[in-house]
Amino acid sequence: MERIAESIMLSWGGKRILLAFFAGALAVLALPPFNFFAVLFVSFPVLVWLLDGASGPADAGMLGRFRPAFATGWWFGFGYFVAGIWWLGNALLVEADGFAWALPLAVLGLPAVLALFYGAATALARVLWSDGLGRIAALAAAFGLSEWARSFVLTGFPWNAIGYAAMPAPLMMQSVELVGIFGLSALTVFVFSAPALVGTSRGAVAGILAALLLFSAHVGYGWFALSRLDASAKDPTDTVIRIVQPAIDQSAKWDVAERERIFSRLLELSALPPREGQPRPSHIVWPETALPFLLTDNPGALSRIADMLQVGQSLISGAVRFEDGTGGAPERYYNTIYVFDDEGQIIGSADKTHLVPFGEYLPFEAWLRKLGLAPVAETFGGFSAGDRRGLLGLPGGMRAVPLICYEAIFPDLSEVSDGRGDLLLNVTNDAWYGMTPGPYQHMRQAQVRSVETRLPLVRAANNGISVVVDAGGRIVGSLSLGESGVFDVELPPRKEQFWNMVNRRFNFGLIIVIMVFTAYFTRNGKRRPLD
Repeated sequence: MERIAESIMLSWGGKRILLAFFAGALAVLALPPFNFFAVLFVSFPVLVWLLDGASGPADAGMLGRFRPAFATGWWFGFGYFVAGIWWLGNALLVEADGFAWALPLAVLGLPAVLALFYGAATALARVLWSDGLGRIAALAAAFGLSEWARSFVLTGFPWNAIGYAAMPAPLMMQSVELVGIFGLSALTVFVFSAPALVGTSRGAVAGILAALLLFSAHVGYGWFALSRLDASAKDPTDTVIRIVQPAIDQSAKWDVAERERIFSRLLELSALPPREGQPRPSHIVWPETALPFLLTDNPGALSRIADMLQVGQSLISGAVRFEDGTGGAPERYYNTIYVFDDEGQIIGSADKTHLVPFGEYLPFEAWLRKLGLAPVAETFGGFSAGDRRGLLGLPGGMRAVPLICYEAIFPDLSEVSDGRGDLLLNVTNDAWYGMTPGPYQHMRQAQVRSVETRLPLVRAANNGISVVVDAGGRIVGSLSLGESGVFDVELPPRKEQFWNMVNRRFNFGLIIVIMVFTAYFTRNGKRRPLD
């Protein structure tokens, strides 16, 4: 082990760059759909050993001293994000004539920007670097802070935070209830970096034991939490949900000639009888922007929805909402969830509040449009963000936390100020990304929101992956990627929340403080003269 570590530490030039890049890319195998988390025992020790040899000249000034560490982290992050989100380019090929030119920006440009966070993390870790356990703690704290910063800087994009790599199954998701995804990211880096200590550092025994203890606690708490959930009262909700997954090709979704076929297909699937002996669904859920037209342009659609719904049934559907420019205000379009009763009346709605930059709107729009740029979802000229987040009332007295598309990747958006709600409602359209890892990654992040909030998740996707998940993150019904159809399932009950978002934030901060203290103490302790 020592010879391998020394070889990596002393590498330079192109070899060092390739080692960092491929160590980051390898870590993606720990994410869905692969879920091979053991690869992190390779990726992070390699990163630690590269950082051991990433110190700049002492007389080079602060920037010069930390530039090699920043570059190492940047190349690691570049590999991680290129391998992890290359599928974003698929969205640009849906309308290749207008957006294919931007493919390098999605496949290489965005990873290059996201890699800046990992570069900053490794440079920050080098401030408290040492030759022992402390450097592992420093790296863990820095990555935790980096992942937290990714959740809000430039509107935020915390996709594939490192913590998701440590939760391939519900048993290993439960710890997120205690420390949140950013705290779990810090602990993940600590545990999987610990093998770098073997045979190469003082404090190896303490570090390995600490990592084993943390990993055992991670799995042990998973068993305890799921057992606690199963032992709690199993009050039935008496609510049967039908998820409709039409699997409409994205290239046809807004084609005027396809509108009638798409709408008829949605109605046909929704009206299918339940399986023999099973109750009929009380709530039918369609995906994001499922309605292939503006309701203001097709008022007859409400009558057809009413005809499809039986007495007591309701429809929950994604749609584009139009707001005219009365009073001199500009016309606006919103990515919305509508709730329809059995008479076809709209009885509730929620607008998306966190839009996708360049996908649903253009930052600095006036300037960028002069350059000929447009958002990828340009069908209606781009979207406006809703001005309020709150619970969405559903028939039967239930209240849902609305999460439209990638809002589900933001932990803060799964809790709202006006109450806890009875379920998380996530409508999405992952058809943009085709048969790639993207939909699997997206579903996993939504699944983890259930564990954090202890609310069931109802997720309807145009082309997969549609699921209903219980409060422990366990899937109780699903349709796979690319499958067209429906499934009916009784809505699982919400469970008592052990710790809320405020507690998780406190615990995350506590983890960072402990890691920084460990790094500082060991770094300075080794320099004290012997008595």
